[in-house]
Amino acid sequence: MTDRHRMRFLMGLGFDGDGHARITKGEDYVLLGGSSETHERMQDQAERFRDSLRCLGTDLQCATPEEVEAAARESGLKESR
Repeated sequence: MTDRHRMRFLMGLGFDGDGHARITKGEDYVLLGGSSETHERMQDQAERFRDSLRCLGTDLQCATPEEVEAAARESGLKESR
């Protein structure tokens, strides 16, 4: 498979569901499940992650692994060590 046929996306899964099916598709993310509160938190983090990548001058499709890691840290998806 060549690079031009690959697509990167962020997937969020919420396991504390309340019986309501929640699915949100963003520009470069898909969020599934979770309570209303959890799903809203996942949406906020996905948006912050995307915004962090934009501040670095890139997007998820073009970002290097280092840029993805930096954006994950800045957006709260990954804790700094």
